[in-house]
Order: sequence, then structure tokens, then C-alpha cells
Amino acid sequence: RVIVAVLIGAGLSVAGASFQSLFSNPLATPDTLGVAAGTCVGAVAALLLDGNLLGVQAMALAAGLVTVLFTTSIARARTGGFNVITLVLGGVIVSALANAVLSLLKLTADPTSQLPEITYWLMGSIAKVTWSDLRVFAIPFVLGVVPLLALRWRFNILAFGDEEAESLGVNAAALRLVSIVCATLLTASCVAISGVIGWVGLIMPHVVRFIAGPDNRIVVPLSVILGGAFLIAVDTACRSLMPSEIPLGILTSIIGAPLFFLILLRTQQGGRQ
Repeated sequence: RVIVAVLIGAGLSVAGASFQSLFSNPLATPDTLGVAAGTCVGAVAALLLDGNLLGVQAMALAAGLVTVLFTTSIARARTGGFNVITLVLGGVIVSALANAVLSLLKLTADPTSQLPEITYWLMGSIAKVTWSDLRVFAIPFVLGVVPLLALRWRFNILAFGDEEAESLGVNAAALRLVSIVCATLLTASCVAISGVIGWVGLIMPHVVRFIAGPDNRIVVPLSVILGGAFLIAVDTACRSLMPSEIPLGILTSIIGAPLFFLILLRTQQGGRQ
């Protein structure tokens, strides 16, 4: 369970840091392109079909990847490339559609057996994860995190704009494509194994930048460390604060929202000074 918490916290944090750098948007999250919403649709559909945990994870992962493929197709149809604005807008469209489908699936669920299970899964938890689940999860995790760590220094070049990046020998479109695929794979695999765990991918990159500055050569690997440590601490609190275990996604939201507010206040005060 500790290993799973480390990997999920690291994966969501790295995906969030990557998207924030790729889109030059401090509010970007691992779900910016709709992957989490699509993954939930796949998982809920599998639960309605009475699938086992491995089947739920496989269907959730596949649905998340298809969702991002749909988002990028919208962006390419609009501009012929991976324009940042159209990608984000495409993610908004796909997320809204996926959430509508998710509500429809919940409406058709058996209220006495399936609906409670679906609701609990959507709250986010790693209580039922087994060693076999971990072995399956480790494959997409490695495939997603290793390229992002290897490409982290190129994220700094994107801050100057696509034209400047091209002049420095960096193919901005290819870099965004590879990074989006890797971050999507990370996010989809994390949501598939644990459900929705919010705020980690938004908060932890900001904490890292507050500590170490904006250099992505430091931000990306440090997000791995602090993201994993943060989720271990939160999962421990989930098991300790009440007689019954608190779903992980609830506590990350309770902690993440005020923590983000404090970071914004400190950043604003530092800017005034």
C-alpha cells in the first residue's frame, strides 16, 4: 500500500508539472485534457458489467487513452496541430461529455449494490490494491515517468515560445505530443488503480516551485519525491483519523484547497516584496 501511494503521488505530481509547463498554465492539472473523466467512464462501465478489479483497471486505462485521443483530434481538426488553447478547450469539451456519460451510467446502476460501489470508487482509495494490481500498474507508470524525466530540461525551452524553441533545435510539436502521451498514460493508470484523487497534480508542482524555483530540471524530479511523500502522509491520515477509513480523494481535497490558498498568498506577498 505504501508503494502504491508513492507511485500514484509521484505519477500525478509529474503529470501535473508537465502539463503546467507544456501549456504555460499554472492551473493545468493531470485532467486538463479530460483523461480522468474518461478513465472514470471506463471504470464505471466495467463495474456495471460486474468486472473484477483487473478488468476495471484495463477498461479504465483504455477509456482514458481514447478520451485524450478524442481531445487531440478536436485540436488538430481546429488548427491542424497541437495548439495549446485548442487543446485546453478540447479538454473542456471532452470532460463535459464524459461527465454527462458518467452521470447517465450512474443513473442506470443498481442503487442497492452497484451504485454504492461506484460512488466509493469515484471518491478515490487504494485500500483494495493488491500485489498483482501493482505489477500491472508499474508498466504504464515506468513508460510514462521515464520519458518525462528525460525530457524535463526541454520544458524550460518551451517557455520562450515555439519559434524560439525551434531556433534552438527543439521540435515543439513533437515534444508536446510525446509529453502529452506520457502524462496521459501516467494519469490514466493512476486513476484506473485508485479512482479520482484530486489536487495532488495541481498542488505539488506549486509546492516544489515555491521551494526550488521554476527550473523544470529540478521541478520534475522533485515532484516525484514530494508527490509520493505527500500521498503517503495523506493515506496514513485516512487510516488513522476515524474508526472507518476515509476515502483518499476526500482528504486530498480537504488538505489541497487551503494549501493552494496559502501558496497563492505567499507567492503574492513575495511578489510585492
